[in-house]
Amino acid sequence: MTLRRKLLLVALCTLALPIAGWLYVQQMERLLREGQAQALLASARAVARSLVVTGAVAPGQGNGWYVQQAQDPITVDGYGDDWAPLTPWSQSLGQRGRLLLAEDADGLYLYADVPDAQRTRADADDLNALAADHLILALGNAAGQRRYLLASAAPGALTARPLDPAVDGLPDLITAQWQEDGSGYRVELRLPRKLPLLTLGVGVYDAHVGGDPMAVDTRPLLRYSSTLSGELAQFAPDQVQARVLSPQGWLLARSGRLNTAPGTDGQPGWFASMIYRSLLATRLEDANLWSQDVPRLDTAEVREARAGTSVSVWRSGEERGSVVLSAAVPIERAGQVDGVLLLEQASRAVPLLANRALLGLLLTSFGVLLVAGGILLAFATRLSLRLGRLRNAAERAQLNDGRLDGLFKHGRFPMVDASDEIGDLARSFERLFEVVDGYTDYLRTLASKLSHELNTPLAIVKSSLDNLEHAALPAEAQPYLARARDGVARLGALVRAMSESSRMERSIMAAEPEDVDLRDVVSGCADAYRPLIGQRRLECVLPEAPLHLHCAPELIAQALDKLLDNALSFTPESGWLRLTLRTTVDGAEIELANQGPLLPEEMQGRLFDSLVSLRDKATPGDAPHLGLGLYVVRLVAERHGGVAAARNLDDGRGVAFSLQLHGMPRQRLSG
Repeated sequence: MTLRRKLLLVALCTLALPIAGWLYVQQMERLLREGQAQALLASARAVARSLVVTGAVAPGQGNGWYVQQAQDPITVDGYGDDWAPLTPWSQSLGQRGRLLLAEDADGLYLYADVPDAQRTRADADDLNALAADHLILALGNAAGQRRYLLASAAPGALTARPLDPAVDGLPDLITAQWQEDGSGYRVELRLPRKLPLLTLGVGVYDAHVGGDPMAVDTRPLLRYSSTLSGELAQFAPDQVQARVLSPQGWLLARSGRLNTAPGTDGQPGWFASMIYRSLLATRLEDANLWSQDVPRLDTAEVREARAGTSVSVWRSGEERGSVVLSAAVPIERAGQVDGVLLLEQASRAVPLLANRALLGLLLTSFGVLLVAGGILLAFATRLSLRLGRLRNAAERAQLNDGRLDGLFKHGRFPMVDASDEIGDLARSFERLFEVVDGYTDYLRTLASKLSHELNTPLAIVKSSLDNLEHAALPAEAQPYLARARDGVARLGALVRAMSESSRMERSIMAAEPEDVDLRDVVSGCADAYRPLIGQRRLECVLPEAPLHLHCAPELIAQALDKLLDNALSFTPESGWLRLTLRTTVDGAEIELANQGPLLPEEMQGRLFDSLVSLRDKATPGDAPHLGLGLYVVRLVAERHGGVAAARNLDDGRGVAFSLQLHGMPRQRLSG
């Protein structure tokens, strides 16, 4: 991974800033909601205590029959079509059926739906009516209670038979409609509006199930109270919707409406609302559970308040971008819960404040992230470029033979004046290459120094051996003397070869250039080599056009001689050689290829160094091979501004040595 990518990854660590900010804003929004919830709960408790003190909520109405407000006119015909809007809030008659109660300006309506697939029929006037399927209706007021028997042997109108003596204020005659089908029967009736009922009881008897035929479930009547709503409006806080519910969640009173209109701060858009709901207010109840125009609320919060626990909940508002805080508290009297007070308050301030804080923080954080990322990217780019320059300088500083490049001898390493760590690294490289260059110069001149220093001790050893020949030596000492002379001769050859290397360098540097056609030089060398190579084949490939070059032809011929001598050492007796001259963009290339073994990979960069050879070790008595031939080839190539190279042929049949020549510089004539 590059340095720029690593620093870019480091820049991504600044993403922790918006994440931390998001967590902070989320915590802030939670604290704001909690504070607002505590305030609304305190207001709800105060309103609940006021309702208890004023006696607005009647005690002991925990389990009652709720009378709904009829939305449409009801026709008493025994069919449930008129009751369809009220059916979702029907009340259970145990396991015997469902009951609906409604009232309008004309009276109080009752509709009972009893499932009964096996019928036992009898009219109300029949003596055995109590043993057949029937309903018991109990009406109660301040004077007492009276029961009525509703039974019919066939669908249609029926008259209820009183089962108890007359009670003041209660009717003697009740008419109803009885309808039935294969699934059961339905009873519908209407009571006068002026009837001051306090309790109502309904009992269902199934002849096939048995039980008490006179059993009645009697409960107080619960209904929406305008009087209680007026008193509630006096205690409820402003801009708050208040609802009083029975312990079962039936609506008894309501005041105020939710204010969902946009405030002075405006209304959040769809994007802001989505941000708030998805990133901040992740715990919102469904608004459908808190519908405004339903006669009963049966939510977990209402059930908790019925158990005596105050609770608050945030839910989604019906308008876009709004949230609603609801607080449910019990209305208690003497340790008994008589009802539930529900306060609801629409809030746009919390979403707006949280959205603005979050969006502002996100914009600031991403702006800082972009700036920091841009700065780090620019810094990484500059750092990469500087390191690249230093790397390129280090790669170009030394030539293949270990000598320091001329540009760096007369100049300085890049960025050595920098005061940072890269400048320290550049100065360390510069000192290292200076030391390596000095050591390389020492090694290059070591041969001439050794040859000069070894001449005197070699002369002493040789003269001593000469004197020993005139002395009387035993016969067994003569072989040792001969071997000593042979060793001295070989040492002398080595010293002369090292001296010759130094002389060759000086002679190559002193060679005078001239303008020649390289085709003539290469062609002449090829003609001279053919008598010397025995049975080997030599092919000479020349360009068609003349190839003129400002060079020293005798040095080029000397280099070709060394290459041929090296090639003959490895080419089999029946092998082939190929001498090729090519024109290049900035000069010429001479290549000598020969059949033979391939070059080792580890030696291809060292073949042209001094005292390096791939030939087999010389046997005792043979002249040693010092590997100076290819070293001379390299010197000739460098004298002509080029390089010497060696490679294995692509077909793997041999090797090729090449001279890339650019020409020697022309000398100016002094005036």
